[in-house]
Amino acid sequence: MKRNQLNLFLVVLSLYCGQLIAQFNYGEALQKALFFYEVQQSGELPDWNRVSWRGDSALEDGSDVGLDLTGGWYDAGDHVKFNFPMAYSVTTLAWGAIEYEDAYRDSGQLDIIKRNLRFVTDYLLKCHTAPNELYGQVGNGGVDHGWWGSPEVYPRERPSYKIDEANPGSDLAAETAAAMAAVSILLKDDDPTYSATLVTHAKQLYNFADNFRDEYSNSITDAAGFYRSFSSYQDELVWGASWLYRATNEAQYLDKAESEYDNLQREGQSTIAKYKEAFSWDDKAYGAYVLLAELTGKDKYKEDAERNLDYFSFNVNGESVPTTPGGLPHLRQWGTVRYASNVSLLSVIYADKVTTDPVKQARYGDFAKRMVDYALGDNPINRSFMVGFGNNPANDPHHRANSGNWTNSQSGPPEVASHVIFGAVVGGPKSPDNDDFVDDRGEFIANEVACDYNAAITGVLARMYGEFGGDPLSDFPVDEVPSRSEIRSVSKFNSNNPFGSTIRILIQNRTAWPARVTDKLSYRYFFDISEGIAAGKTIDDYDISLNGVGSSAQMEIKSAGGSIYYAEITNLPSIAPIGDPQFRTETQINVRVQNGVPYDTSNDWSAQGINESEDLESENIPVYDDGVLVFGNEPGGLLSVDDINESGLVVYPNPSKRVLNISGDTSVLQNGKIVITGILGNTIYNKSITNNTTGTIAINTIDFASGVYFLNLTTNEGRQLTSKFVKE
Repeated sequence: MKRNQLNLFLVVLSLYCGQLIAQFNYGEALQKALFFYEVQQSGELPDWNRVSWRGDSALEDGSDVGLDLTGGWYDAGDHVKFNFPMAYSVTTLAWGAIEYEDAYRDSGQLDIIKRNLRFVTDYLLKCHTAPNELYGQVGNGGVDHGWWGSPEVYPRERPSYKIDEANPGSDLAAETAAAMAAVSILLKDDDPTYSATLVTHAKQLYNFADNFRDEYSNSITDAAGFYRSFSSYQDELVWGASWLYRATNEAQYLDKAESEYDNLQREGQSTIAKYKEAFSWDDKAYGAYVLLAELTGKDKYKEDAERNLDYFSFNVNGESVPTTPGGLPHLRQWGTVRYASNVSLLSVIYADKVTTDPVKQARYGDFAKRMVDYALGDNPINRSFMVGFGNNPANDPHHRANSGNWTNSQSGPPEVASHVIFGAVVGGPKSPDNDDFVDDRGEFIANEVACDYNAAITGVLARMYGEFGGDPLSDFPVDEVPSRSEIRSVSKFNSNNPFGSTIRILIQNRTAWPARVTDKLSYRYFFDISEGIAAGKTIDDYDISLNGVGSSAQMEIKSAGGSIYYAEITNLPSIAPIGDPQFRTETQINVRVQNGVPYDTSNDWSAQGINESEDLESENIPVYDDGVLVFGNEPGGLLSVDDINESGLVVYPNPSKRVLNISGDTSVLQNGKIVITGILGNTIYNKSITNNTTGTIAINTIDFASGVYFLNLTTNEGRQLTSKFVKE
């Protein structure tokens, strides 16, 4: 008796102490876990989507069958909409929000999860085209997985697949019914009409599942290699009926759930309900144990639920789930953190809503906290498995949109992921022998992310927030700034001598903020014929032509004033970041002169930084999208020394003097910048102009090795003045 009292005291003490320890900011983690679902949105993005680098995509989904099947979530790091795991994710997310609604509300995330779930049920309603007809997949898995790029520019066909009376799918139909029923509960007070619509469709779908029985992957055969329901459909029949009862309170659905319950799979050859697996997109039986225990309070369901939970958190007859050295359950190498999270959600719901036994409440609550803390960074390798959260997080997951690749190559470029998919939970350690993990996007077993990976842990995070707190970030998310030039020119001289030159110019589309097709690009190449003018020549003495390299590009020579001209190249072909060479287009500008016509590219604005050995990004060959400058620098008129004198800046023609004389209208010269570059575009002097800067500025540190330099003055008004000066 005393031992039992001591055990009870220790349990109460552990619960009390646990309330004092919040190892992580669960509010922030919850906030980010929900953000991930906005990254996964397909179709036309709602105005509340917060992912600055995503755009509309897959706007023709369903057109192959004459329907609008746009919307929903992309499944994982790919672009297929697999409705079976998608519906599971909706049901599980909604369950967490129903059970922990106060925590969602207090953390400011309730409206966010509601709108995200409604976005998907809108799509599922589109897919339910008749009482006994349901579209269950858009996109072919094999075709999709053979391409690596962003969804906004997806270049392949996206076929639509359905189940119907002739080709049924009880697991898919019943899970979709469960999803609609669960969301109807969550949205009932906000929109009773929409909630009722969901219930109507859920009832039809459940009847379809019950009356026309088969596994959906026998009908949608492409799904068999990705999301075949190995547990068959009996678990979904129980699960779907249970959710319909909770949504409608109609006894027929509880009767149905209980009558089908006894047909669930057994553990091995025994008569005991199976317990050595985890709740997942495939197997809802373990969720049904907990849900029916909650709905009925019957010992039968409690015993089955506790046996499953004890297998993970304690032991059953001395046997427990295999774990890594760090304590992570390891059922299989795929998605280890996901399975631990799934069991954790059942654990906290059972502890909070079903059992009144303080020992079991502590056991299951402690297990869930250990598992979520493991995922957030409390593990032997001291790193977070949630992207963009905690210490040394996994920030380069196996996810096409995240990588922002433009050459249809998983390995890159870019080597570093273009984006951060905040909140996405990766699969986790592959081996039961250790807790090791490599943040490698090519490691799809350990490092992929998926909608179902985040579904249960999101509810657990809400539960932890309710107990331990942790403020969501007030400035989240911050719009991403592109980490590279999305549109750019890359150039080199194929030849360059006193008789002419050939400049190879590649215009590239490396867009990812968001990715997009470009079909209105143009560029300008600026050159200076002052040496020819000094010899009495004109622009007509220069033979300038364009080689479109197979395209219909066009060129026009225009004056920029004085001795400066530019070639404007338009009508470039459409390019998109979908592969190589599809992301780029090549043109070549040829300049030829007759004997006696001086020709020197060293004073040409656009020749700076170009050489004959390699293609280099050429910032002085500006690129325009539909007439708007999107890359590079215009010369700003290439003012002469006399022009700059009139602006108050005197440049000594002999740079060996190493001074700049600043005088004149000081209001123009306030808060500007002086930059001197060499002929290769390298910056050799950079100095800010402070208020009322006048007099002489020494630039003794400059090594004037070559004879041509460019001085750029940016004024506080944003004006850019540029002058070439030559060593005497």
